Amino acid sequence: MFLFYGKHLQNAMECQRVTKSTKKTGVSTTSGTPQRPVVKPFRFGFLVHDVSRMRNTLFDEAMRPHGVTRSQWSVLANLSRAGRDGMMQVDISRLMDVGKVTIGGLIDRLESAGYVERRMDTEDRRARRVFITDKGFEVITQMQKAGAKLNRSILAGVSPEHQRITEDALAQVKANIRNLLNDED
Repeated sequence: MFLFYGKHLQNAMECQRVTKSTKKTGVSTTSGTPQRPVVKPFRFGFLVHDVSRMRNTLFDEAMRPHGVTRSQWSVLANLSRAGRDGMMQVDISRLMDVGKVTIGGLIDRLESAGYVERRMDTEDRRARRVFITDKGFEVITQMQKAGAKLNRSILAGVSPEHQRITEDALAQVKANIRNLLNDED
């Protein structure tokens, strides 16, 4: 991983070497060969993605002894936020940004393991909702414990004030993105 970042950093540093012609034209030249325009990196998206991916990897390792995969704990986490009414499979699919068939297979496996159950919708008998079982809530308790322990480790050295500021900033970014997505509809 360091080699990738080291090479990436070296390339970024080379891109930041700006000649006089770059300042005038916006195009850098090295030994008379035209180069691409200099782009100053904005790391926000990269950092958010990388932190999320790396944290998920650590969380996967923490949940492995409990026999729960990333896809399964993702479904359980999303269901746990839905409240007592459960969720329709299509809504889980949309929320997780995966296909209906994929979610159907995941829910089949979670149901076979006893973590969720499908029940008829009270308003639409053709529809079935997915609910977490008592056994599923036991797994969620393990997920919460693993998440709390993991957060203590990964937030070591980050002051409570900076944690709050980061959470506030990310919540605002999420709201802005949600508004932009709603504007597209």
